[in-house]
Amino acid sequence: MNNETFDIQAYMTRGVERVVADTLKATFKNPRESLFMAKFAAASQAASKKRRKAEDAGEHIPPFLIASITSQCNLHCAGCYSRCNHATVDDAPVQQLTDEEWLSIFKEADDLGISFILLAGGEPMLRRDIIEAAGKMQNILFPIFTNGTFMDEKYMELFDRCRNLIPVMSIEGEKEITDARRGQGVYDRLIANMQGIQSRGLIFGTSVTVTTENIDEVTSEKFLRTLSDYGCKAVIFVEFVPVTEESKELAPGEKEREYLAKKIDRLRVESPEMVYISFPGDEKGSDGCVAAGRGFFHINSHGGAEPCPFSPYSDINVRDTSLREALHSELFRVLQEDGYLREDHAGGCVLYEKREMVERLLNGTK
Repeated sequence: MNNETFDIQAYMTRGVERVVADTLKATFKNPRESLFMAKFAAASQAASKKRRKAEDAGEHIPPFLIASITSQCNLHCAGCYSRCNHATVDDAPVQQLTDEEWLSIFKEADDLGISFILLAGGEPMLRRDIIEAAGKMQNILFPIFTNGTFMDEKYMELFDRCRNLIPVMSIEGEKEITDARRGQGVYDRLIANMQGIQSRGLIFGTSVTVTTENIDEVTSEKFLRTLSDYGCKAVIFVEFVPVTEESKELAPGEKEREYLAKKIDRLRVESPEMVYISFPGDEKGSDGCVAAGRGFFHINSHGGAEPCPFSPYSDINVRDTSLREALHSELFRVLQEDGYLREDHAGGCVLYEKREMVERLLNGTK
């Protein structure tokens, strides 16, 4: 595909519109949720106009931001890329962005036309102050990617008040495979959370790390029906990124990616009660990887602007500059303009597989 004729803003906007439309369909039986999503749909359209205006003026603004609001986590999931990169630790974090600094980032994101901010970690629910601040930004939808072990009554009340906060709980399949990766008892805790959320008339999503070992299970009618019965409204399939030589065989290959893409296409038609998203999905359709500011970018817990969570390299920090300037970092520019995001790769992430190349680029931009 010729990058000069590919309109990334139009491509990403269509993706946002599909997610919003699918979510409206998935929540139409829930009056409060449908009312919020209808209001958010209007806010999302206004944000799209901001991004299109910037695009026409020569500036590209992506609709998504991933914010890792803490580096601390209480679990040790097998094969965790974040621990391998030393971006996640056990100890209480130091010198991380404050809740005031994150709120400033959220406000600037709203001004720029960013519609979705994915809150991640570490374990983001350890930073209740930041999540409460996010709840005030009603023009932005905040999926919170959590391991689910800190869900309590106070969080349930917050999610009820602030419908723009959507917990997305990580699950690997059924009980055996989930507990094998995440720890004994985690699956039962997730199911208890789902029951608690459902009993309050709230919605939630799930995040599934797709490997060659669990792809059949996590795309099975039985597993997805279980999630739907508990009230799940979104399933985000994330391709496993191998962080060791031993784990490479777990990364989905072309056969598995094609299978997943076809499965999701069918699910969107046959099971509209849930939203189905694949990450990174079919990169051929988007002219390559959408990280490094093409479709999204990542702010780590200390303020560094990175291409994505799987590529923890930064040449600029939002503590020293605006979000807009961070979005146009020299590293992002080189990755976008020199074709690195369109290179072939075997794992779930081109930038992680080419990390030595990214490190060389980073050294060259400093």
